[in-house]
Amino acid sequence: MKYASLLCVLCLMLLANTCRKKAEAELLGQTWLHSYEEDEDEVLVYRPNTYDFPPSRGRTGFALEPEGVAKQYVIAPADGLEEHIGIWEYKDKNTILVHIQGNGHPEQRYTMEVVSLKDSVLKVRITPDVQD
Repeated sequence: MKYASLLCVLCLMLLANTCRKKAEAELLGQTWLHSYEEDEDEVLVYRPNTYDFPPSRGRTGFALEPEGVAKQYVIAPADGLEEHIGIWEYKDKNTILVHIQGNGHPEQRYTMEVVSLKDSVLKVRITPDVQD
């Protein structure tokens, strides 16, 4: 009986690790655009850029590459998207630190807490990182 409970604990740990890797694979390597119509209070909603969004005057977004490269997309002066490059890293399992380098624009540092990622709907809470 003691081996059965040990086996159950081991299975739960493997399942939790598998779920995290699946969520991480869904989060990384694709472009997420802000679906501002679905925002809830301080929780921002993002969907993949392949989603059929309703008409809009532009959408901001981001991409997190597996190698630690962050790309932030902002609305350009001529209405297209302008890409700003930076870096990202995990703070903990649901929190990501992002640093977008200046390159002629204001430098940005913020924390992105992943509230949920389900059915290609990403919900995050973004907090500016205050520097000393």
